[in-house]
Amino acid sequence: KEALEPVMTRPMSKHIHKQPAEWEPHSAVWSAWPSDGELWLENLEPARQEVAALYKAVADLNPATGTPRGESLKILACGEEAVTSAQAALHGTGAEIIPATFGDIWLRDTAPIFVKADGQLSAACFKFNGWGGKYVLEGDEDVASFVASRSGIVSVSYDWILEGGSIDVDGVGTALTTRQCLLNANRNPNLSQFDIEQRLTQSLGIEKLIWLGDGLANDHTDGHIDNIVRFVSPGVVACMEPEGADDPNRDALLAIIADLKAGTDVTGRKLEIVTIPSPGRVEDADGELIPASFMNFYVGNTTVVVPTYGTKADDRAVEQIAKLFSTRRTVGLPANYVITGGGSFHCITQQQPAV
Repeated sequence: KEALEPVMTRPMSKHIHKQPAEWEPHSAVWSAWPSDGELWLENLEPARQEVAALYKAVADLNPATGTPRGESLKILACGEEAVTSAQAALHGTGAEIIPATFGDIWLRDTAPIFVKADGQLSAACFKFNGWGGKYVLEGDEDVASFVASRSGIVSVSYDWILEGGSIDVDGVGTALTTRQCLLNANRNPNLSQFDIEQRLTQSLGIEKLIWLGDGLANDHTDGHIDNIVRFVSPGVVACMEPEGADDPNRDALLAIIADLKAGTDVTGRKLEIVTIPSPGRVEDADGELIPASFMNFYVGNTTVVVPTYGTKADDRAVEQIAKLFSTRRTVGLPANYVITGGGSFHCITQQQPAV
């Protein structure tokens, strides 16, 4: 496994710095290959097939030349077997397979969040405690510094816990989050709502934070926003509406819509709300409810990839999300095995903005 290199640090610039919106151009996307058989058990190989399909869609190979016209893939793999497996599965995509030590593949939460100031990038590295101590895996706490060092981008380290999936930004100063996650005592018990808002302004340039309540049932992230609401352009958000009276998240989704209707962005304008159907009840092989969500899509340079779960709402959700990103192609890909690990496509990706 590749040794971790020391991370450069510097004080934050006094110039305006912001986390770019996901629909802005990327130079690469960072992700990871399912590597630990003890974690994934019988779902390891099927999960690998699903993430390989995601990576190929994001790379978007030109059929005439075989070269990527989407994004460069930076894929971490832990252990010789995983490296070999990833190289074989992603051959021809241009993916860089990077040997690394990590617990699992959820780089949205463990990798750095890239911010831009004066045309330069820096990597904001936050502390990570396994989603409030639920899944503390060896190596995950070092992923942010490793990715920052490997990318060659100057990093800034912050001494408080923040997961990338817990916020969603419009790129011009407004962000969404949930109280269930950011105010949870299992993350930063000594920080108030005001403290967190101040730290997000300092670290990511967030000037207006829209607070929602609870996320999806059985979501071990304690309500990550990327499972329930996403900015699709400044002032415009997409969220899910209940799929039938028996939707297990019916009350939470209706509360989210109500809160969004009362929300305003950093300019003071009311949010425009676009609703997408919920997958409804999705269960694992043991009959347990899982936090399936169409909101966990990834916006690549040329392609938007929407997770699907074999539900009657799959096609409608993909079609409606496609209308929100008319300059990109939108594809729906199965994520039934990836989500057995606790998340979906957005959860395993972290974009590196272009400069």
